[in-house]
Amino acid sequence: MTKPNVYLRFLNLVEAFNPKSNIRGLDSTENQLLNSIMLDDNEGRSVFVGDLIGQHFLGSQATLHGRIKNLCRLGYIELIIQSDARRKRVMPTRLAYKRFDMLSLCLWRAAKEIPRVANS
Repeated sequence: MTKPNVYLRFLNLVEAFNPKSNIRGLDSTENQLLNSIMLDDNEGRSVFVGDLIGQHFLGSQATLHGRIKNLCRLGYIELIIQSDARRKRVMPTRLAYKRFDMLSLCLWRAAKEIPRVANS
């Protein structure tokens, strides 16, 4: 008997989620940036635009800057100008938290609704 794949079920639940949702509105780079922002925010760490642009493994500075602008445009983050106007703090918005709540619910449902296989 093949074990059910919770992650594939999770992906199906995300795809089936309300088509009006912005859940599909992010490309992989934007998704990784938002994940990074949310993880830092969850740990109580401040995130600045420069920190995100320094993540060269995700893309060039120009690419990352464009993705940060898109996350702002979509309403997932806001940029707060600091006393040193050259620095901008990145803050997740309610929409970002709502997105992660929805993803958490999909993951919980995917894991809950798959029957447990004995001796697996």
